[in-house]
Amino acid sequence: MDKESYEMAKLALKDFEPSIKPYRNNEEIDVHNHIPENGLDKQSIIKVLKNFNQLEEHRWKEGYVSGAVYNLDQEHIDFQNQAYSIHSQSNPLHFDVWPSTTKFEAEIVSMTANMMSAEKVEDEIVGVVSSGGTESILLAMKAYRDWAKETKGITEPEMICSDSAHVAFDKASHYFGIKMIRIPMADDFRMDVEAAKKAINKNTIVLVGSAPHFPHGIIDPIEELSEIAQKAGIGFHTDACLGGFLLPWAEKLGYDVPLFDFRLPGVTSMSVDTHKYGYAAKGTSVVLYRGVELRHYQYYVATNWPGGLYFSPTFAGSRSGALSVACWASMVSLGEDGYLKATKNILETAKFIKEEIAKIPELYVLGDPLFVVAFASDSLSIYSVQDFLSKRDWSLSGLHRPACVHISLTQRHTQPGLAQKLINDLKDAVQYAKDNPQEQGEMAPIYGLAGNVETRGMLDDVLKVLMDMIYMV
Repeated sequence: MDKESYEMAKLALKDFEPSIKPYRNNEEIDVHNHIPENGLDKQSIIKVLKNFNQLEEHRWKEGYVSGAVYNLDQEHIDFQNQAYSIHSQSNPLHFDVWPSTTKFEAEIVSMTANMMSAEKVEDEIVGVVSSGGTESILLAMKAYRDWAKETKGITEPEMICSDSAHVAFDKASHYFGIKMIRIPMADDFRMDVEAAKKAINKNTIVLVGSAPHFPHGIIDPIEELSEIAQKAGIGFHTDACLGGFLLPWAEKLGYDVPLFDFRLPGVTSMSVDTHKYGYAAKGTSVVLYRGVELRHYQYYVATNWPGGLYFSPTFAGSRSGALSVACWASMVSLGEDGYLKATKNILETAKFIKEEIAKIPELYVLGDPLFVVAFASDSLSIYSVQDFLSKRDWSLSGLHRPACVHISLTQRHTQPGLAQKLINDLKDAVQYAKDNPQEQGEMAPIYGLAGNVETRGMLDDVLKVLMDMIYMV
């Protein structure tokens, strides 16, 4: 990026800077550019941390944020914090020093695998604990790349995803040199099966489906897609990062949930986030494989290093064992009854919100989602609606292609009266957008750049400068 492009990008972000850096130029807040000459008093530091927490907790605690914080019970949060603190020094890299940590991780994998129907199939389902959904996806794609190279001699690998698949797959494509083939969504916002079938060629290593995908909360036709992958002799990955800890319980509750897990013989790997609807602390996730052979391609080993034998199951070397301990504690403390209760409350709230949005003539829900509700409009700017909602404290996700706004419903949104408040505020937002058609919303020009091939490069620059801004004191 040249200097002129950098300055243009900074100019485009000038109105966003106050929201990115709200504490800048506040004389009451200390700034530390250098390590203090003398260490600060520990109690004063704790006071600073508590003050920031009090400033920021209102929106997520009261349920005004899409996704982000998935559990509701403060006692559960305190319990996880206690579990974390007990094992705060543990490091799974030193498994001989902290063997309990590896015990907990093995059980996290086993519990998650059995939730994904491992006990109902003949194949052995194995996995590892990662730092989050993105790492789980990256690990799986790296494994497929190396598997295809060694067993098939594929040196120009390709992966096939829907347009709606998580951008972590694009990151994997970029990092590991796997060509990305994006398939457009069908009219029902599911992956187009026939288009995916036609895209498979001699270099294809893996086909990906989502359960559900992030933008509109729709489950791809996993059964049909996995059958295609199995017949073609390629891998099939179900990305259940978002739905993995909710869909099995929804199925038990009698909701219509299509098959998406290892009961389908074509599914060879899955990503499932424990730190979303598993209600564990950020960040943990699980990546699962059908058989140890595929998992071996994920591992890294070095046998010729003067520092000794080195092996690592994930990208990180040293990592916090305390996060895995807190995750294990979350899962075993909630039990099936806890997950069923939470899922029931979330799905009932989602049903109410979908029904109420359907009564607003200017809005419509995209597809038929279970718990991620995306809504759009053909008659007014949906980003203007989003801006109005933000002034009422709501932090919902603005999306594009098509232009819409979504809310990923969590236990926070099941608090009494909150869903009705969202609908009331949404009705006010629609009325405001109708009365002020000239206001298109702050996100409209940004997404306008994204929709134009000629200006998309400029938006790339803007996003890079935005990340620079985050790290400015």
